[in-house]
Amino acid sequence: MTVAERRALRPGRTLRLGAGRVVWEVRQYFRERDTVFFTFLFPTVIFLVFAAAFSSRDPIGVRPDGTGGISVAAYYLPGLVAAGVVLSGIQNLGIAIAQERSDGTLKRLGGSPLPVVSYFIGKAGSVLVTAAIQLVLLLAVAHLLFGVALPGDATHWFRFAWVFLLSILMAAVLGIGISGIPRTGRSASAVIVPILLVLQFVSGVYFTFSDLPDWLQTVAGFFPVKWVAQGMRSAFLPERFAAAEQHGTWDLGTAALVLVAWTVVGLVAARLTFRWVRRDG
Repeated sequence: MTVAERRALRPGRTLRLGAGRVVWEVRQYFRERDTVFFTFLFPTVIFLVFAAAFSSRDPIGVRPDGTGGISVAAYYLPGLVAAGVVLSGIQNLGIAIAQERSDGTLKRLGGSPLPVVSYFIGKAGSVLVTAAIQLVLLLAVAHLLFGVALPGDATHWFRFAWVFLLSILMAAVLGIGISGIPRTGRSASAVIVPILLVLQFVSGVYFTFSDLPDWLQTVAGFFPVKWVAQGMRSAFLPERFAAAEQHGTWDLGTAALVLVAWTVVGLVAARLTFRWVRRDG
């Protein structure tokens, strides 16, 4: 091993380059106006549409005595928080890396001293930063404009924190993993967006999950989006709403296992498919 190779493997240097790459990735992200609108602002825009369009509907989950209901805005907030994670991680990274492979960016980086681990740190870190900012914006709009109550105790905030962080990790590595599926950067959106859009619709993001047929709920349970949305509902909705889930509970243990499993799938896919350039390129 050469001196240059040993230097590239130093953990401190790798982390410093990764941190610098996070800053660069975030700056590039916010310079792309179409990405900002269709990824960063999309959950907030959809929330505004839903909250305004259904503001006159009766509260959801009202008890027989007429108490305990929540607004439509409050009900849909967790699903759109989950959508933000999916869009920022899986969709954005999958498309962005495919485009970087096509336009020669990855080939240039492959010829630079940047370690591949630092590149991955930059991508994952940018997902965490942009998703966190997106989350703050969405919660502020929901709470300040529509009076949606945020979690009122440490238990629910802790539940939200681990679901959010584990979901971000899963989304980042899965986004890197699926970036090798599109053959070109131009086709990346056409390949990735429809898949994730369908998963969001069947995972309780835009529809009430309990309204879906049992077989479709079961199918959705094999994919991570459903568990991200269910985990977010467990953090933001009253505990009695767990009865409306497929098995009558929040089932957080299964949620954690599924998210970890898909994280492993993403890591394996990234290891097997990621190249600075395609082998056939």
